[in-house]
Amino acid sequence: MQDLLLSFRALEHILSGLTDSGVVMMQLWAQIWQLLLLPLLLLPTSLCSACPQHCNCVDTKNIFCIQRRASTMPLNLPASTQSLYVFQNGINFLQEQDFHGLADLKLLDLSQNVLSVIPDGVFGFLTSLRNLDLSSNKITRISKDSFNGLVNLERLYVHNNRIESIHPAAFKGLEHLLELKLQGNQISLLPALHLPKLLLLDLSFNSIPAPGPADLQTPHLESLKLVGLGLTTLDEGLLRSLGNLHDLDVSQNKLVRMPPALKSAKWLTRLSLAANPLGSLRQEDFKNLVGLQELDLSSLKLQEFPADFFQVFPKLRHLTAAQNPFNCVCSLSWFPNWMKNSKVDLGRPEETRCHFPLINAGKTLSMLEQKDFGCPTTITELSEVLTSSSIHNTPDPTTAPHTTLIIHPFVPSEELPVEEVQHVAPEASASPRSSEEHEEHMCPPYICLNGGTCRFDQRGQVNCLCPLDTSGTYCENQEESQPPPLSPRVAVVTVPSIKPDKISFHHVTSTSISLDLHRYIESQPNIRGIRLTYSNLSGPDRRPLQLNVPASYPEYTLRGLQPNCTYLVCASPLDEPVEKAASSCMNAQTGVSQHPTENRPEPFSILVPILVAVAVVMAATILAAVVVVLRRKSSKTPTDMDLGEPNPFELEGVKMGLENGTSPQKQTDISPYPPASQNGMDYEVPLIQEQFASNNNTDQRIPSYF
Repeated sequence: MQDLLLSFRALEHILSGLTDSGVVMMQLWAQIWQLLLLPLLLLPTSLCSACPQHCNCVDTKNIFCIQRRASTMPLNLPASTQSLYVFQNGINFLQEQDFHGLADLKLLDLSQNVLSVIPDGVFGFLTSLRNLDLSSNKITRISKDSFNGLVNLERLYVHNNRIESIHPAAFKGLEHLLELKLQGNQISLLPALHLPKLLLLDLSFNSIPAPGPADLQTPHLESLKLVGLGLTTLDEGLLRSLGNLHDLDVSQNKLVRMPPALKSAKWLTRLSLAANPLGSLRQEDFKNLVGLQELDLSSLKLQEFPADFFQVFPKLRHLTAAQNPFNCVCSLSWFPNWMKNSKVDLGRPEETRCHFPLINAGKTLSMLEQKDFGCPTTITELSEVLTSSSIHNTPDPTTAPHTTLIIHPFVPSEELPVEEVQHVAPEASASPRSSEEHEEHMCPPYICLNGGTCRFDQRGQVNCLCPLDTSGTYCENQEESQPPPLSPRVAVVTVPSIKPDKISFHHVTSTSISLDLHRYIESQPNIRGIRLTYSNLSGPDRRPLQLNVPASYPEYTLRGLQPNCTYLVCASPLDEPVEKAASSCMNAQTGVSQHPTENRPEPFSILVPILVAVAVVMAATILAAVVVVLRRKSSKTPTDMDLGEPNPFELEGVKMGLENGTSPQKQTDISPYPPASQNGMDYEVPLIQEQFASNNNTDQRIPSYF
């Protein structure tokens, strides 16, 4: 635009050299074109209007009004605003005038305010809005016209409010909705949801009954969360109607046994049964869940897992079994080896500990070795070990007696004290046993503490003979005057430090990738936000897309991806420039889709470049007219050639400058996260973020934070 103004001034200088008749005509034309181009010349100044009071405006598209402590919306918002963050302000009411002129607004975050009512049609002017966050307010009901006019809305978050009732037609017209979060309210009756494109639905912690297929008419639903609803079973018809469901969370309910509807849900890849009174697990209840990649069995009061229980999950990659009272005895000794061989990631390992026996109580289950479970050794095995270790370093296979092998693992002889070996061997030879009694077991090593002696009673149970100054089942109690000696089997366990320098993923479907950002956030103690950049390496369009993620949410799900493609995902600090920020990247492969997807048409071009191009054409027309007039005048009055007027070649140079100097240039601005500190606050950070437009080669589903 500045180049266009300079060209107009050059044109006025040319007109000053013409004769009176030519000057009058050309000045008249110049005034007419200046009136037509005046709105275009003033357009940049209108876009760069002043930032609202108590707000932070990085640019005119992204405005952060955080902790304003005001009861009303900010005034004088620029018309070019696309993302508006107005959370934790104390706003208690809204009106239509608050959103006049914001036709380009795509993201509106009003979370953590004190709104109690959503006025009917208050968002009617926001026809371009894609993301609306009203969470953590005091809203009590949703009426028929609360979301009227939001025809392009894709994400609606109204969780953690006080909603008691929802009108049956409240979500009518939201045909493009991808995510709906209603958890943490007081809803007693859920209206039928007719949302054909919905991918995520969270109904947790409400008072609604178990939903059926008529309640959720959402054929493309991928993630369903039904936490804390008091469910005693699941509707089989509901799960059959949700053929695209991959993620199901039914934790903190009242399921006393495995629901029959889940026994055949082979399409599930993530399942949470945590905090249900299921009792002991049975392998036959899970044998059809062959597609599970993540399984949460936390807080089920489990003492052990059945032998070979996890063999039915060939694709399992993440297991959570925290807060269970495990008996770390011989029957569970297979678990550490299975964890290492299967390469399964154990979630919340610091909360997965032993409860019994006392020698293992409080120890982290993942840090135990097979020998720590106290499996007994047979007399036959012990005799073989003594013979091989006392006579030869390597036993002679021709003279060694034939022994019967047992399944129980035993502790090598070098780990037994010499005193115990010499005491056991005569006792075994003094009372010979028949061949049927060869499976008599020895005491587990170091089961008795503080110098106690281990023996078997008549019923075959372990009994410890304790010294005079000790007491207890395992001689664990000692007089205060004598500090208890350290057991040779007790060692200080140090947890290896985790290298917090990369991101990872723990769940992948055909259209989504769940990211784990825990280690990346821990490596950046002062990070305000995360800039996620991802691109499809398998498609024809490899342009990277960018998202802004709050640092308080260490897990994030990219949705709406292309199936059977490899994606490059990178994370970098939001408050650092893109070219200088240190990124951590990883590749992830999406699964094969079984459902056809639709292509979304490309968005229309913006109007401003078109108008600028029109202005350039009109300016070129004026210059061409000037050239014609000058040529005619030069042919009639040759003497005028000596007046210092520019020749046609000079005019052509001016024209070329106009054409080359007015080409609009697009710049991509990445909005950093607001500098306002939020440490120590107990609230949910806004999750939604504006997305970039996709082309015809990408899926119609838009990535999200879940």
